[in-house]
Amino acid sequence: QVQLVESGGGSVQAGGSLRLSCIFTGSTYDHPWMAWFRQRPGKEREGVAAIASNSGITKYADSVKGRFTVSVDNEKKTLHLQMDSMKPEDTAMFYCAATSYWPASRELSADAYNYWGQGTQVTVSS
Repeated sequence: QVQLVESGGGSVQAGGSLRLSCIFTGSTYDHPWMAWFRQRPGKEREGVAAIASNSGITKYADSVKGRFTVSVDNEKKTLHLQMDSMKPEDTAMFYCAATSYWPASRELSADAYNYWGQGTQVTVSS
């Protein structure tokens, strides 16, 4: 069983930055991929960024490429999402996720992940 706890959400003005963190339990060999998802009001949960826990291979949604960076610190068992040049449309609840399976090219699909954190709210004002 993997437990995930997010932190770092808050409010920021457009153009600003936030860094989200997700502390996880268990070994990264038990969950080969980890990811950040977000859910905006009235919208489905969407994958933002994913990372292979051991190789560091990353995947990003087109909407955040060049602005968001995902990383994992295996020693501290912490997943990060650095968000720069933020826009009002980034406002959402952000979730950390992990999967004990290989996503098979579905790294940004919510149904590929079987462990989820409780979420942290991010609000970007214009």
